[in-house]
Amino acid sequence: MSTLFVSHGAPTLALEPGHTGQVLAEIAASLPRPDAILVVSAHWDTRVPTISLASQPQTIHDFAGFPPAMYALTYPAPGAPALAAQVVALLQGQDIPVQTQAERGLDHGAWVPLMLMYPQADIPVTQLSIQSRSSPAAQFAVGQALRPLHAQNVLILASGAITHNLADLYTADRNASPLAYVDAFSDWMASRLLQQQWASLLNYRNECPWARLAHPTEDHVMPLFVAAGSVAANAFGSEQETALMAEWAPVQRYRPEYTYGILAMDAYLWASQV
Repeated sequence: MSTLFVSHGAPTLALEPGHTGQVLAEIAASLPRPDAILVVSAHWDTRVPTISLASQPQTIHDFAGFPPAMYALTYPAPGAPALAAQVVALLQGQDIPVQTQAERGLDHGAWVPLMLMYPQADIPVTQLSIQSRSSPAAQFAVGQALRPLHAQNVLILASGAITHNLADLYTADRNASPLAYVDAFSDWMASRLLQQQWASLLNYRNECPWARLAHPTEDHVMPLFVAAGSVAANAFGSEQETALMAEWAPVQRYRPEYTYGILAMDAYLWASQV
């Protein structure tokens, strides 16, 4: 099974899916049907990695000031407590502290893209938190610990944003032209991901001149590092990594659109070849 990173955009993507929604639906249709889905969402931010044990996760409307129709949307997928227990064991096996929550539901970083990809809501799903105050390397390590899930036909869905500076929001026009740094930063990240330059990717804050403009805070980029870690080996540039990367088709970058002039809606798919 594959790893997918998506930029989930504004919550209203659920009502106005645009080209992004079309692309997400096409990606889902191109993949084998997963037995379960693990979502790593930017909208669950905790001190240590935390996994939901909910058997029937509620739809969390974690936003305010949106049209009433947004609050009527639900995503009644079954939970995946067995997968959650597996995640706990995998993280503990790598000496990564982990906690559980009994009834944590799905925030909009999870259910909005899932609604567009798997509208039947019939695939078990659980959610894992990010730690925005840790480091890209720490999130990468979480992803590496999750590698064995691929053999269990689990889709790892990392949901965040390639660019996310809401302070620069200047228009209510969904189709507005992007600010210059939005395009520049998303292309910089793409070059590191496409060339598997993991060390440079993890040091993006120092190496990329647009990093702090694109992400004043790091919460929405952290899921990307989890996704990258799940398909990379420990030793950068080693023969081991070369062998492990052979398990994956070259990463596919999707660039469906920009929204509101500040959000690049890029997605990345690492599809298994084994």
